Amino acid sequence: MSEENDDLMNEDLPSEDSGNQETITKVTGMYKDWFLDYASYVILERAVPAIEDGFKPVQRRIMHSMKDLDDGRYNKVANIVGHTMQYHPHGDASIADAMVQIGQKDLLIDTQGNWGNILTGDRAAASRYIEARISKFGLDVVFNPKITEWQLSYDGRRKEPVNLPVMFPLLLAQGGEGIAVGLSTKILPHNFIELIDASIKHLNGKRFKLVPDFPTGGIIDVSDYNDGNRGGKIRCRARISAKDKNTLVITEIPYTTTTSSLIDSILKANDKGKIKIKKIEDNTAAEVEILVHLPSNISPDKTIDALYAFTSCETSISPLGCVIEDNRPLFIGVSEMLRRSTDNTVDLLKQELEIKLGEFESQWHFASLERIFIENRIYRDIEEEETWEGVIKAIDKGLKPHTKHLKREVTTEDITRLTEIRIKRISKFDIDKAQQKIEALEDQIAEVKHHLANLINYAIAYFERLKKEYGEGKERKSEIGIFDDVDATKVVIRNTKLYVNRKEGFIGTSLRRDEYVCDCSDIDDIIVFTEEGKMMVTKVDSKTFIGKNIIHVAVFKKKDKRTIYNMIYRDGKGGPSYVKRFAVTSVTRDREYDMCNGSKNSAVYYFSANPNGEAEVVTVLLRQVGSIKKLKWDLDFAEILIKGRGSKGNLVTKYSVKRIELKEKGVSTLKPRKIWFDDTVQRLNVDGRGELIGEFRGEDRLLIINQSGIVKTITPELTTHFSRDMIVLEKWIPKKPISAIYFDGEKERYYVKRFLIENEGKEELFISDHPNSQLEVISTDWKPMAEVEFTKERGKDRKPNMEVNLEEFIAVKGITALGNQLTKEKVNQINVLDPLPYEAPETKPAQDIEVVDEESVSGDDEKPVEVELDPKPKRSDKNKGDDDDSESNDNGQGSLF
Repeated sequence: MSEENDDLMNEDLPSEDSGNQETITKVTGMYKDWFLDYASYVILERAVPAIEDGFKPVQRRIMHSMKDLDDGRYNKVANIVGHTMQYHPHGDASIADAMVQIGQKDLLIDTQGNWGNILTGDRAAASRYIEARISKFGLDVVFNPKITEWQLSYDGRRKEPVNLPVMFPLLLAQGGEGIAVGLSTKILPHNFIELIDASIKHLNGKRFKLVPDFPTGGIIDVSDYNDGNRGGKIRCRARISAKDKNTLVITEIPYTTTTSSLIDSILKANDKGKIKIKKIEDNTAAEVEILVHLPSNISPDKTIDALYAFTSCETSISPLGCVIEDNRPLFIGVSEMLRRSTDNTVDLLKQELEIKLGEFESQWHFASLERIFIENRIYRDIEEEETWEGVIKAIDKGLKPHTKHLKREVTTEDITRLTEIRIKRISKFDIDKAQQKIEALEDQIAEVKHHLANLINYAIAYFERLKKEYGEGKERKSEIGIFDDVDATKVVIRNTKLYVNRKEGFIGTSLRRDEYVCDCSDIDDIIVFTEEGKMMVTKVDSKTFIGKNIIHVAVFKKKDKRTIYNMIYRDGKGGPSYVKRFAVTSVTRDREYDMCNGSKNSAVYYFSANPNGEAEVVTVLLRQVGSIKKLKWDLDFAEILIKGRGSKGNLVTKYSVKRIELKEKGVSTLKPRKIWFDDTVQRLNVDGRGELIGEFRGEDRLLIINQSGIVKTITPELTTHFSRDMIVLEKWIPKKPISAIYFDGEKERYYVKRFLIENEGKEELFISDHPNSQLEVISTDWKPMAEVEFTKERGKDRKPNMEVNLEEFIAVKGITALGNQLTKEKVNQINVLDPLPYEAPETKPAQDIEVVDEESVSGDDEKPVEVELDPKPKRSDKNKGDDDDSESNDNGQGSLF
């Protein structure tokens, strides 16, 4: 608030009603003091957990109340909530909600009844119907009144803990989230066992790394976690697999989502046309199972990527490590939280040991005094004493000759305790038992002192005990992986139709009376070329003006190096003609680009868009002007280098062009596409990441073999998802046999078979379908070799290993054939040996042509040297066009003007 406003509010102001003499008086200091007090209260007392024990105040009071009520049996949650209200200044609803959240984390509270479901989002039953008690783990690590610091409750009637003596990184195990005034916190949950291992590493002086683990499972990418500090990010994905070609199954969901919210997001994406599904079934109970049924002819792999791109099947979580330390908010990472928690645990263990040592020494001291008092019959010295002081002095005098070995002075309190010993105890006193008790206490004292002297080892043993006793069933649930970014434009369902009015220069989805171009989606970009040589990339819209006389419209693929545009244009009015080949990989949206060297009144004579860099042959016809001798010749685009879109191109002719005709359709001038497999993300790519699979032309396929004995061939699409049990991934050579050794579960024998794949694109099982059948060896070598190691029978020598040439062992048969039995002997194991040398038959390309490397297709704007093309055709004169005025009737590959 400005100073002027402050001054005004400090004054008494007249009301708007001039007839009324009432004045408005400022409430002094409200905004300055009360709001700051409120903000501090929310931060310290409600929203942010303390670093010492990992609890927010309400959680701490719940646990303290449960300890008050604990008798080993379950208590009604309503009863616990009511008891907690003695310590907590807020209502029962906030306490009940906080208790349900603790109970759902399945760590500190044993629950009974309906406590809700974190998978489906179902709420817990009313607090009067559900019950709870402290878990064994909670009793073990959370409570110790002897080392707890206490304070008065809010109304001063009771005592409550300042912090509970938690001896475990509880905050990181449970996670914590809260929104205060001016700040918030979001500490993600981590794995129980990994936290203990990290604590042990810290105590041993070793480095450690912590990443979250979510109770909902899923797959997480933690590469940007940033140790849980502000600015970090975690990507979470649902676990989705293809049950069959028309059904996807979701078995784990991302953290912060529920099955209900996930299904809602899928239905919304379907309604918006981003994905296409038939129906969804939710079979979730104890475990997640959501079935997504797809229409026929919809790719499961693309749909999985679309679910990640357009629905809550992938979420992003931004952690923010904020805790309370010394009544101030502190921003730290999870590694530092664990270090401080572990150091705090060591300190608490030390306090426990020191208290135990004091108790044992006190017990030893009194046991020793008691033995001296009774064994030396000092109690008889007080028989004649008449005053209390005299009794004390008599006992003190009688003890002195025997107390030199004691570890501290004998006090009046000690003597007073001796006087309280009953006659019955004195009469039944056993010196040997007393000595045994003293010796046992001495052993306990020595043990505690040893632990104090080796405190770090003691703390490590403590954490190892926690892991052994409570670690069962707490293994990691979220799988750690690295995600490949999903290109939304490649997986979106194109459910909108694009139209063009070429003459008027409009494109859009609402021009239903005009020419249909293609199917598109509302997130696509459209590339457009006009007859004047202008190019523009724009977003799909209902109606957009580009420029009159449109010659080409298509969906634009960013970074597409394989689509090559072939163009012949006139430079300015009456200028020379040029030919150029170029790719468009990246542009600024809605910016107009000139493909014709920038001269006014330029015009495009010929244009074609070629998805695989095809280079056609065209016939150039000139007008009869003056003494031109050659009016017609062929131009082969294969002889034109691919340059940047801004290049001027090569000179075709300086004379006036009558028309250009398509003579011969082209073949691709690009090299086969190199494809790699990145094992880290389990994806194909063309960026050189991972292992090179091979060079692929349009008809080439991938061979995939799984450990389950399933083989198939697929087209190498970058959106393909691969099974976890995939053992072979390579370029498929149709005439190359596949060799396999497998164990037949029904016949309980090993069989060898060699086969070729006859049905492209079909999944086939090549081992028997018995549940005990198992694939042992698979090879795609031309001449594979294997070694059989036999089992040693009792009383007999081991049979020597047998080498098997699989090519000679069995001929190539059908994929459904049983194969030949490998051996009747019992087999210990089968090893794959190096194959025999073999020269594979060469496969010639369909047509020997000079190819252009895909890497040379770039945004090179350097202008080439202008050379006049030799009008003599380079290819066969076969089907040479006539010198008439007829136009070619090509179906859209070339546009003639």
